[in-house]
Amino acid sequence: MVLLKRLADPRPPLPLHLPAHGRGRGLAPALRRLLRRAPGCWDLPELPEIGGPLESEGAVAAAQEAAADLLGARRCWFGVNGASGLLQVGLLALAKPGQRVLLPRNVHRSLLHGCVLAQLRPVVFDLPFDQLSGLWEPPSAAALEHHLDVALAEGPLAAVVLVSPSYHGRVLELERLIAAVHRRDLPVLLDEAHGAHLGLDDRLPAGGLACGADLVVQSLQKAAGGLAQSAVLLQGSNRLDASVIERALLWLQTSSPNALLLASSAAALSHLHSPAGSRQLCRAIDRSLATRQRLSRLGLPLLPSDDPLRLSLHTAAMGINGLAADAWLMNHGVIAELPEPGVLTFCPGLTPPRRMEHRLPRSLLLMQQQIGRAEPLPLFTAPPLPALAEPEMPLVQAWRAPAERVALVAAAGRIAAEPLCPYPPGIPLLIPGERLDRPRVDWLLQQHKLWPGQIADTVTVVAE
Repeated sequence: MVLLKRLADPRPPLPLHLPAHGRGRGLAPALRRLLRRAPGCWDLPELPEIGGPLESEGAVAAAQEAAADLLGARRCWFGVNGASGLLQVGLLALAKPGQRVLLPRNVHRSLLHGCVLAQLRPVVFDLPFDQLSGLWEPPSAAALEHHLDVALAEGPLAAVVLVSPSYHGRVLELERLIAAVHRRDLPVLLDEAHGAHLGLDDRLPAGGLACGADLVVQSLQKAAGGLAQSAVLLQGSNRLDASVIERALLWLQTSSPNALLLASSAAALSHLHSPAGSRQLCRAIDRSLATRQRLSRLGLPLLPSDDPLRLSLHTAAMGINGLAADAWLMNHGVIAELPEPGVLTFCPGLTPPRRMEHRLPRSLLLMQQQIGRAEPLPLFTAPPLPALAEPEMPLVQAWRAPAERVALVAAAGRIAAEPLCPYPPGIPLLIPGERLDRPRVDWLLQQHKLWPGQIADTVTVVAE
C-alpha cells in the first residue's frame, strides 16, 4: 500500500523531471481521454481487432503504418519495454553472435545488456571530456573516422551505435558522422531516446531519420506526450530486411504487450506531429528559453544545449556538487531530473510547470546563498581511458564468470565482472571484461568521493 499512497500523492509543487508529460499535464490528448475511461477498460490482450506490434492486421498494425508514414520511416514498431528494450532489438537485428560492434563510451547500459544477449563483442571509443563540468562531449566526424579505421584494422565490424541527443541535450553532427559510417558500408543504430521532438521546430536540429540513420530508437516519455515504457523503433533504410528486425522483436518483446502502452505510442507520435502538438512544443520551447534567459541574467551558470527543453545548471561553477544541489532543492520542493558531481539537469517537459520561470530562479538563488561558494569546484579529471578499447576478456564470459568483491584500492590488475553505472543515466564507467590498471583505479577512487552512494569503495571482479 505504500507505493499506492506515494503514487496518489499530489506533490511535488515544481516537478522538472521526466516523463515529459509532467505528471499528466502534457499527455497526448487522445491518451488523456482514454485514461478518463473506466479503470482497466484498456487492459486488453491481443484481440483480433487490436493485434500487436508483430501482427500484420489489427489496430496496432494500422497505427504503426500510420506512424511510419508520419515520420518518414520505412517501417515502425511500437515497444512496451522502453527505449532500452528496442535498442537491444536493434543490436540483435544488426549483428550476429561473435561479431564486433562499435559504441561510444557514453552508451547506455542497456546496450551492454544487448551485447550479452546477442553474444557480441563491444568495441568502445572514447569521447572528448570537459574538465569544467565533468561531462563527455560530442565526438567530431574526424575523430569517428579515426576510430572506425583503427577498429576495422583489428577486424570487421557489424554495426556502429551513436547516441544523440545526450541526456543534456547535446546533438551530434549526425549527417557527417552517419556518412562516415556509411562510407565503410556499415549500418548505424541511433539511440535517439531523448530526441523524438527533433526537427519539429525551427529552433531544434534535425533528427536521425532525416540524417540517414538506419535504425532509430525513440523514447516517447522523454520528449513526447507518452507514458513511461512506451517507445518506437524506426527503420530508416533498406540496409536491413524488416523480417530480421521482427525476429529480434519476437525474441525480446513480451507476447502480451500492454495495450495502453501501445496506444500511448500511437497517440504520442500522432499528437507530436500534429498542428496542435507543434503549438504545444513551440510554447514549451518559448517558456524554457525564457527561463534560460532569466537564469543567465541572474548570473546562474548554465551549460550550452542544442535542445531548449534541457536546462543544465553548472553547479561546479557555483562551488556546489550537483548531488548536494539536488538534495537541497528536493527539500525545497523542486525536483530535478539528473544530478551529477558538476551538473544538475532540469527537464521542463512539453507542458512546463506553472511558475517555473519565477520559482526556479528564486530557488536557485537561495540555494547559491546558502550552500554556494565563491570559488568553483576543482577541475574534473578525465578518465584514463584508451581512445579505443575492447574488453580483454569477452563481455559475456566476464559477466558470467565466478566473481568476488574486493576493495577498490586493491583492485589494480583485476578484471571487472560487472559494469559500474551511476544511475541515472546508467552510463558505464567500467565494462565487464576490462582490466583495472592503477590509473583507472585511482580515477575511480576519486569518483567515489564525488558520487557517494553511487560508486562504492569496492568493485566486483572475476575470481582468480
